[in-house]
Amino acid sequence: MKITFATSADTMPQLKARIVEQDKLPADLSPAFLQGAEASRFTGKVGQLFEGFVEDGGVVVRLALVGTGKHGGDERLANLERAGAALAAKYLTSGEKVLGLDLEGSGLSARETASLLTGLRLRSWRWDTYRTKLKEEQKRSLEQVVVFGAHKGAEAAWKVEEAVAKGVELTRELVAEPANIIYPQSFVERCRERMEGTGVEISVLDEDEMAELGMGALLGVSQGSIRDAKLLVIKWMGGNPADKPTVFVGKGVTFDTGGISIKPAAGMEDMKWDMGGAGAVAGAMLAIAGRKAKANVIGVCGLVENMPDGNAQRPGDVVTTMSGQTVEVINTDAEGRLVLCDAITYAQREFKPRTVIDLATLTGAMMIALGMEHGGLFSNNDDLADKLLAAGRKSGDKLWRFPLSPAYDKLIDSPIADMKNVGPRWGGSITAAQFIQRYVEEGVNWAHLDIAGMVWADKPGATWDKGATGFGARLIDTFVRDNCEG
Repeated sequence: MKITFATSADTMPQLKARIVEQDKLPADLSPAFLQGAEASRFTGKVGQLFEGFVEDGGVVVRLALVGTGKHGGDERLANLERAGAALAAKYLTSGEKVLGLDLEGSGLSARETASLLTGLRLRSWRWDTYRTKLKEEQKRSLEQVVVFGAHKGAEAAWKVEEAVAKGVELTRELVAEPANIIYPQSFVERCRERMEGTGVEISVLDEDEMAELGMGALLGVSQGSIRDAKLLVIKWMGGNPADKPTVFVGKGVTFDTGGISIKPAAGMEDMKWDMGGAGAVAGAMLAIAGRKAKANVIGVCGLVENMPDGNAQRPGDVVTTMSGQTVEVINTDAEGRLVLCDAITYAQREFKPRTVIDLATLTGAMMIALGMEHGGLFSNNDDLADKLLAAGRKSGDKLWRFPLSPAYDKLIDSPIADMKNVGPRWGGSITAAQFIQRYVEEGVNWAHLDIAGMVWADKPGATWDKGATGFGARLIDTFVRDNCEG
């Protein structure tokens, strides 16, 4: 979706939109149009739409009013996003190619305008690459939004948010692609392609290099696949060179059959999005680089495919991790934590960060606990947890904190190794987090985000269509803005 700014409405497109605060219908419209809005019970509630036709300069124009709710309040920016998203959802397949967004006299600040456009841009994203038989009325038509009468700083504010929107779109793209298209090597190639010219530094470890470092847990997951594992590192060093970086680690299981502990067939196709944590990290790194963040941020993505061939890891196998700790693999479908533990160890030893935050579609138990409304948060540091919760509220990628304690930790002790990779049935998300915590080095602030229920949606949401949501990319970007930039 292309969004441009114009100083004059002389070339207003045939489709025009105006925003309306709740219970404040514009007085400059014709009585017939206003009566139609009132008869349709349009009051300007958030995301509410009314359209009709008006004469504008001797030309009949299709006019849409979109509600932004009551002015002010903590939800103001989120409400504006929802209003922009409502316009995109309504007109994406309307047959119209251009939408003129008339903000003259709206009173929107530059930041508020950027929020409105963010919602419009994000809700207009749809992955139609493999849909060859769409009916004409199902095809995307809306290609451009032209903004008139905006605040003088709105275009600059939008350029910042546009970079973030592009990051979210990359996350969605990676998550939406099928596993025969996105696998470890092609994930790397897609990131290189999208990030070319942004100033990030990309490096990749192959299986031989990971084996030399002792990453037996990550490589154990990968050994049943013909696709080689990769460890992708994306560096953006835009801050003070003396400052320690903040590192985000993403689980990138590009397809998860469960391995020898194979999953049921029904719904297994969804496991193409088991790389949602890595997708969020990659998208966030594109956003951070795109807006030239004044911070040192590193993304590390452990990329594997979990398959059940004759060379696959078996239940009962013992692997040695990069940290030197050993793991009895009780269930090969609890593979994400095996990928994360080696990736986190590598990140700590290579980059000496003060803070490590991992994101992973880790446990079905998290979906049972929180459904599709929040991601789960675990942390060894209260201040870090509070900052992530705040970033979640601000970005819309909401989180909910869960406990960690020695009582849960002892549930993953193994009789023949340092630990086993699963605990009992109860508290599955917590014992998974306790497993990862055993790889966090002393003095490192750490948080684990279990986003299993959040990266894919079976129905449209506020700013996304059915499918990949892009969850996590904005959360990371917001956290970096508010806590890592000087």
